[in-house]
Amino acid sequence: MGSESEQGRKANEEEEDIVCLDESFFINDDYQLTTFTFGSNVIELYCLQSASTDFDLTGQLVWPGAMLMNGYLSENAEILQGCSVLELGSGVGITGVLCSKFCRKVILTDHNDEVLKILNKNIDLYEHSSGPNPSAELEAAKLEWGNSDHLGEILKKHKDGFDLILGADIYILIFQQSSVPLLFDSAEQLLRIREPGNCKFILAYVSRAKQMDSAILREGAQHGMLMNEVPGTRCTVGNLEGVIFEIALK
Repeated sequence: MGSESEQGRKANEEEEDIVCLDESFFINDDYQLTTFTFGSNVIELYCLQSASTDFDLTGQLVWPGAMLMNGYLSENAEILQGCSVLELGSGVGITGVLCSKFCRKVILTDHNDEVLKILNKNIDLYEHSSGPNPSAELEAAKLEWGNSDHLGEILKKHKDGFDLILGADIYILIFQQSSVPLLFDSAEQLLRIREPGNCKFILAYVSRAKQMDSAILREGAQHGMLMNEVPGTRCTVGNLEGVIFEIALK
């Protein structure tokens, strides 16, 4: 058995071998101004072209479900006219920016502080462009699913709730099945602010695992929601199957 001094020396050597990485090591902020076209709507925003090394920063990319959602909304823009909208898991904000061309108010939410930085940058970029609806209220807010404090702060400012709740490829943010109930908890709370039928949740869902497919449908039912597949929206997005759901409380 070694002396206490020898043990202390070995402990110090082991500590020296531990590499402590600052969180900035994982952050990729090499954003590029990118142009997207949806019908007659052209959107420019900053986003990454490839994934960050940090799993929690998937919101820095534009994912297939966002393309599916924006294609659907651009073809059915009448459902957005004059509406108030809250988007769950906004990422870089491509869906919210499109909505702001038609809506009177759009609240874009995300839970990650680094993602919120680029989201705000894209909002600022749009507000300083010559958009067709410069009077639209467009803002970012922090919302972690299931966090009543975050949701409460949003609803203090928007007491009447929203006409539409949107989610575009938010599966990317819920690889852990345990997060699915939290997503539907937040969606249900937002839907219940309005009388039944006066608010609906539009979800652009891209299937990547049958287990998650089942979890989404199961949670919707357990939260008292009707999940209706919008006819004609099931399609291939990249090499994946996507679909639009319209969701409302029973």
